Formats: sequence, C-alpha cells, structure tokens
Amino acid sequence: MATIRIPSTMRTLTRNQAEVSASGATVREVLSDLDARYPGIGARLLDDRGAVRRYVNVFLNEEDIRALRELDTPVKDADRLTLIPAMAGG
Repeated sequence: MATIRIPSTMRTLTRNQAEVSASGATVREVLSDLDARYPGIGARLLDDRGAVRRYVNVFLNEEDIRALRELDTPVKDADRLTLIPAMAGG
C-alpha cells in the first residue's frame, strides 16, 4: 500500500490522521481507494469530471503528478503521495 500524507485542512476526513495508506496500481486507483476508506475526501481532491482540482497538488514521492502521467501515474507499494492544497492570500 502507498502512504498518503494528508494536509491538516483535510484531516477531519481521515479521523485526524496525518498519514494513511491506500492501495492501487495508479494514482487514480490509490485516490479511489482513499475515498472508499475515508468517504468525502475524493470530492475535495477531484472535480466532477474526475480530474484533480486546480487548487490541489498531488506529489508522488517528490514529483508533481502533472509532470508525470497525472492520474495514470503508476504507484508502487513503497511510494508516498503528498496532497497539498494551494494557498491563497495577499
């Protein structure tokens, strides 16, 4: 299973856990499993078309998935996904 780092703004959806595990062969499958384990988190990460929301960054290990194969990026059991919501301010 991959390890997923949960940002503090989403931890209420994961029972206040900073890291959780989910399985899948691709980022899409891992996020789907994450949503099955912690209902509601998928809606915070993906839009109505199933794409990663504009204001959410997903990193596989140290690489932004947008620079890889996006949701179709392969995931290994030892991999770490990090979810980072974009911050607005001024």
